Amino acid sequence: MAEVNYTTVTEFVLTGLTEKPGLQLPLFFLFLGIYVVTVLGNLGMVMLILFSPHLHTPMYFFLSNLSLVDLCQSSVIMPKMLENFVMVKSVISYAECMAQFYLFDVFAVSECHMLAAMAYDRYVAICNPLLYNVTMSYKVCSWMVVAVYSVGLICATGETVCLLRLLFCKGDDLNHYFCDLLPLLEQSCSSTFINEVLALSFSSFNIIVPGLTILSSYTFIIASILRIRSTEGRSKAFSTCSSHILAVALFFGSLTFMYLQPSSVSSMDQGKVSSVFYTIVVPMMNPLIYSLRNKDVKVAFYKIVRRRQFMGNEELG
Repeated sequence: MAEVNYTTVTEFVLTGLTEKPGLQLPLFFLFLGIYVVTVLGNLGMVMLILFSPHLHTPMYFFLSNLSLVDLCQSSVIMPKMLENFVMVKSVISYAECMAQFYLFDVFAVSECHMLAAMAYDRYVAICNPLLYNVTMSYKVCSWMVVAVYSVGLICATGETVCLLRLLFCKGDDLNHYFCDLLPLLEQSCSSTFINEVLALSFSSFNIIVPGLTILSSYTFIIASILRIRSTEGRSKAFSTCSSHILAVALFFGSLTFMYLQPSSVSSMDQGKVSSVFYTIVVPMMNPLIYSLRNKDVKVAFYKIVRRRQFMGNEELG
């Protein structure tokens, strides 16, 4: 019987979003612009909420954590993606690849449950306003955020530990712009059955449970809005809700397409396009949708700008 000689992979080559040379430079500047907007928007939101006392409420507490998650997730993915557009070959070591996957998994799972926590907060605020301060106390909100990050850490740790037991020997080309689970499993010459079962279980839990929480929360919210007698009040509430629902649908829809689609009908190239939405587009959109359209945020921003101008005038004087 012939002995099988396996060569263990110590590094991977990320093929990137596209291999067409003519698109590399335009895509580099496009995604660089998106990354700058994402960093400024999310970091600005965290700082604005931190330094504005009247924004120290449950809603903005969750928003600041969502912005932090989006900022971290983008920073895990996009620098390597941008490098891929300008380098002939984008190489990532095995250790860096596992670390990138782990951190991405932590923040992606955390975002799913953070969006659910935010939807529940809005449900309590609109449907049970008299009980809002008791139900969404600082202690309750803090424990909710701790639970969100804990779920992210547990899921990411479980998947990464199972990934570390695999032997990669089919080649070093990774058909993606970052180290995601499915392209990594394609390169394994070990049995991936446990990884696939675990991935399907975690994906189902992290998409279906928060998705149902968000759906039920917004169903009650919309029913409550329909009881508003003022036409202007209804249209304003619907405008806000529709923006939130759009962002949530985009995030969970692209996740579902990537992780809950049967492998027999899935395509990695389609998966890469789908991944762009939940790893890049949604983190950029969230500050705009959830925060910058908000009157309280605008007031806080103008107050800080005026304060800086006043301090600048005093220094000049």
